[in-house]
Amino acid sequence: MSAWLILLAPLAPALVACLPRPDEAPRRMAMLSIAAALLALAVAAVTAVSVAIGGRITTPTLGAAGIGLGLHIDGLSAAVFLLVAFIGTVVLRYSKNYLAGDPGQGRFLRWMSVTLAAVLLLTIAGNLALFFLAWVATSIGLNRLLLFYPHRLGAELAAKKKFIASRVGDLCLLMAACLLLGAFGTLEFAPLFAAAKGHAPADLPTILAGLLMVAAALLKSAQLPVHGWLVEVMETPTPVSALLHAGIINAGGFLVLRMADLVVLSAPAMEMLVVVGGATALFGSLVMLTQTSVKAQLAYSTVAQMGFMMLQCGLGAFAAAALHLLAHSLYKAHAFLGSGSVVDQARAAWVPQGAPHPARVGLALAAALAAFAVVAGLAGWDPVSHPASFVLGAVLVMGLVHLGAQAFEGVSAPALAGRVAGLAALVAVAWFALQGAAQHVFGASLPPAPALRGPFDAALLVLVVASFAGVMLFQSAMAAPGQGQAGQRFWLAAHVHLSAGLYLNTLANRLVLRLWPARS
Repeated sequence: MSAWLILLAPLAPALVACLPRPDEAPRRMAMLSIAAALLALAVAAVTAVSVAIGGRITTPTLGAAGIGLGLHIDGLSAAVFLLVAFIGTVVLRYSKNYLAGDPGQGRFLRWMSVTLAAVLLLTIAGNLALFFLAWVATSIGLNRLLLFYPHRLGAELAAKKKFIASRVGDLCLLMAACLLLGAFGTLEFAPLFAAAKGHAPADLPTILAGLLMVAAALLKSAQLPVHGWLVEVMETPTPVSALLHAGIINAGGFLVLRMADLVVLSAPAMEMLVVVGGATALFGSLVMLTQTSVKAQLAYSTVAQMGFMMLQCGLGAFAAAALHLLAHSLYKAHAFLGSGSVVDQARAAWVPQGAPHPARVGLALAAALAAFAVVAGLAGWDPVSHPASFVLGAVLVMGLVHLGAQAFEGVSAPALAGRVAGLAALVAVAWFALQGAAQHVFGASLPPAPALRGPFDAALLVLVVASFAGVMLFQSAMAAPGQGQAGQRFWLAAHVHLSAGLYLNTLANRLVLRLWPARS
């Protein structure tokens, strides 16, 4: 297959979106948009097989200084390309029935096709200039989808906040591209990455470009403090929330992964990823537990997951972050499309059980971390040479301890307790095996994880592990609040403040409405 034929994938939905008067023939629009998505899926599947067999696919950029039309498809982009095409096909098929009878169905499918075409082009772009154009186009398409019901003031507010965050992010990415063009003389990915591998130590333009790209990625992926628009996407039709996970909310993570050879040269950029990503992950996981709306829970879960993916990138675990991007996209798109039946499923699976006492959780956590430290030492994962493996392994152990403590609470049968412990060990082994497989698949596309660069990086690692341990104990204490009037008041107040997202979104709303007043 000629490499240029890969462009059929974004071109097909883009052509469907150009059809005039889509609302006059919604059934035809639905069939054509689904057919275009199926064609994109077939092209993506063939491309993924070609990359797996023959290696990277690149084309020369049709333009000077690496600015123009060009393709760059390696293991990372092939996997994300296939993911976007698959989820896009499922979501468009779902939208055909979900919006049947709605007078704006054809218009909705048009902007879904525009957004899908932009994300597909984003994943296969061969230079940063084409990547930037697709990056902006995804924001434009999403903005139109957010305003599908223009009479909903919540949707209008979400679109305004997303518009402001996106434009600032676009400016950051554009400035980064200018700096890279001045430093390396090209924006084409293949020569840019090759030059970056031999460009150490980094100079000031490279460090600033890394910081700007990270800032653009954080703004794109709903990280603190501009996360609020994602929660308010619930004002739009459900397929929009599902399509978000086909490379829109993940576009920031994909930018960091795509430009990892350059980002890793900038120590401040990596540290920013750790700090902002870790804080967002912990914030989202706490707020999620207090939400009473299924979709709000899923939205804050996405905020937390995107934060954790950014944390993985900041630690240098790029292959793990790529695996996280793929797995989370599939899981969360399915969760949103099936959100209407979540209550019935939870009611059917609910079993009354007590909450584990925080003291027992703390003892189990200390023992598990000590055991992990011994295993990590035997495996050679010391925090200096393998900081990413050490930190992520410790976080995994914490999660297993928390779930295990809940499972053990009230259990008197030794066989059941042994089965829970065995499953936890099996999950740990499977997780590390998947990380090894991801490293094998994406290793040629991503740089290796860097070692510790100094005492500040070491302090960050300690802070990350301590923060996750503290939040885990806090969650356990929330589930089993202390007795006494003062204790009850404290946990009630904590629940109220967390359910409001610590009022960060409220403050953002006031600021946006002051700068951009709502219509009457």
